[in-house]
This record gives sequence, structure tokens and C-alpha cells, in this order.
Amino acid sequence: MDTPWLSKDEEHAWRAFRRLLTALPARLSRDLARDSGLSPADYEVLSTLSEKPNRRWALKDLAAKMEWSRSRLSHHAARMQARGLIDKEPDPQDARGCILHLTDEGLTVLDEAAPHHLRSVRARFLDHLSPDELAVLRKLSTRVADLPD
Repeated sequence: MDTPWLSKDEEHAWRAFRRLLTALPARLSRDLARDSGLSPADYEVLSTLSEKPNRRWALKDLAAKMEWSRSRLSHHAARMQARGLIDKEPDPQDARGCILHLTDEGLTVLDEAAPHHLRSVRARFLDHLSPDELAVLRKLSTRVADLPD
């Protein structure tokens, strides 16, 4: 079978994108940890739960959103629970599952972290793109992210 080698333009675009996938998350993660002591995964859990009715969501659904295994998220959630950021409750629809609940303390931590995180996202990413570039980025990101596995 012939290997579909990349053209020069494809290779340059791919390498630049790979660099972005490494550099931007690392920088945002450092800023988040410095400013709030949270990891990107902590922030994802807290911010997602804050948007759900009653600040509750099934672990299995959050794991799917994060593209994590249930086990991985369960272990992470246990560490967050020990810090008082979330609680776990039995899932009435899934005997083996649980519902994650954002605590008042977790919401306070998120409320304190969000302005710092958003300033970092702006300074390291959004402020460097025009409105037209943002629209193209949103369209491309959605198209690629929504491809089936």
C-alpha cells in the first residue's frame, strides 16, 4: 500500500498545529496552576458541573465529554472530593455509576479561578486572532472534532 505522504504545505500546517497543541495547553496549564492551584482537568470538571442543572451530572456523561475512561475520571473525582470541590452521589439510573455534584466550595474556587483563566486564554490565544480568524477556527475545530471515531 502506498503511503500518502504530506505535501510541503500539509507538513508545515501539521507541524505548526502539533506545536500549538503542545505549547498552548502547557502555557494555559501553568497559568491555571499558578493562579488557582487547579489543573486543566479540575477546571473542566468544575466549569462543566457549574453549567448543569443543580450543578450535577453523571460521571459517565462527563467522562464521555472529556474523552476519559470512567475509571480515570472516577479516580480524579475522588481526589477532587477529598479537596471538598465536588461530591459523589449514587446514580439512580446506573447502579454502578455516580452523579458528580459541584459543592459550594467548588463553585467558590471556580468563581475565583475563572477570571484569571479567562485572562490567560485571551492573552495567550484569543487576542492574537481577528474576528474572521476566530470564525474560521470555530468552523474548522467543530468539523474536525465532530468526525466519528
